[in-house]
Amino acid sequence: MSRSASGRCLRDVGENRSEEVVALVRVVVVGAGYAGVMAANRLAAKGRSDVEVTVVNPWAVFVERIRLHEHAAGTSNAVRQLRGLLHRDVRLRVATVVGIGERAALLDDGDALEYDRLVYAVGSTTSRGIAGHENAWGIADFESAMGLRARLRQLPPGARVVVIGGGATGIESSAEIACRYPDLRVELVSRAVGAGLPESSRARIARKLTGIGVRVRTGLRVTGIRRDGIDTDTGPVPSDCTVWAGAFGVPDLALRSGLPVTDDGRLRTDDTLVCEGHRRIVGVGDAVAPPPRVGAHLRMSCQAAIPMGAHGADTTLALIRGERPAPVSIGMAGTGMSLGRRDGFIQTAHPDDTPRELALSGRPAALLKERVCRFTLTSLRFPRAYRWLPGPDPLPAPIAAVSG
Repeated sequence: MSRSASGRCLRDVGENRSEEVVALVRVVVVGAGYAGVMAANRLAAKGRSDVEVTVVNPWAVFVERIRLHEHAAGTSNAVRQLRGLLHRDVRLRVATVVGIGERAALLDDGDALEYDRLVYAVGSTTSRGIAGHENAWGIADFESAMGLRARLRQLPPGARVVVIGGGATGIESSAEIACRYPDLRVELVSRAVGAGLPESSRARIARKLTGIGVRVRTGLRVTGIRRDGIDTDTGPVPSDCTVWAGAFGVPDLALRSGLPVTDDGRLRTDDTLVCEGHRRIVGVGDAVAPPPRVGAHLRMSCQAAIPMGAHGADTTLALIRGERPAPVSIGMAGTGMSLGRRDGFIQTAHPDDTPRELALSGRPAALLKERVCRFTLTSLRFPRAYRWLPGPDPLPAPIAAVSG
């Protein structure tokens, strides 16, 4: 018996009666990070018997990206078994998607996984746009974090560890390493620390880093990385272990598959997260670029990825039902950073991610940051009940879009 990819078909049973058979809608989720797991679990939790969800991921484990700096320093484990997080009805295929066709995802084992709907959730990775990047350990992907973990354990007392990047990742990484390895000389090198935060918050973070033994060196532009140090616009800085905590990048899967992408390789979508020109594909997470009118304030973070995954699941279900999906609306709450296991800093923000006046630091901030990290896993386990902050009022639509 043949069946359509979606909808219903009839099968004759006997001479005078027929039995209605539901044809499965095959949904493939590419990637099992925060956005991918949320999307898959929410799709399965909605309880539609005609939807079959398959997650494709290179590993059978889930990596808590927001804990990779802890994993690298050896203060916690950022890895969990995926099956323990995925909904019981979600299938897991351990493989890498190397291409996305019109109706099938091509896998690295030579198989082609057919789909009726696809959720693109490949996430982000370490950006390697600097000369000599191979001489530094990344902190945005699991393999590099594991390598850094092993390297730190090998360093003798007094060895220099240079962390490049003054954003949240660099701040957390330098603090975690300094607290875990007080006999190492840790330096944080960047043009600025905590860029985008109020001046008072940046100064407070710098003081806290200095207090735990991190040498903060701002106003420097890194031009290259060598085995024994880094090059800056003011001269070389020696290093026995260099950590790259600069900008994130995204995999080039969408580009290689001929899908519409931005200049930095992110998948282009409309304001409902449907891929431009490819209605069967929905994009969620770090590797996706919705229109600026709804997504200009969304930075690469699990804070944005999890609600994007949830909204992407709702969009996919709406498309399956033949309904018009709602525009995405996600509000940001702020920026939280751990400064070792006993200290932290939290800057609250408006829904558009501009800072509020309220900031929290010290032990209370560390405890709150830890609760937020734990809540991310709880939200993945209870996807149907998950809710998120609404975003700011959308920016005006482009004139061309209004006039048609």
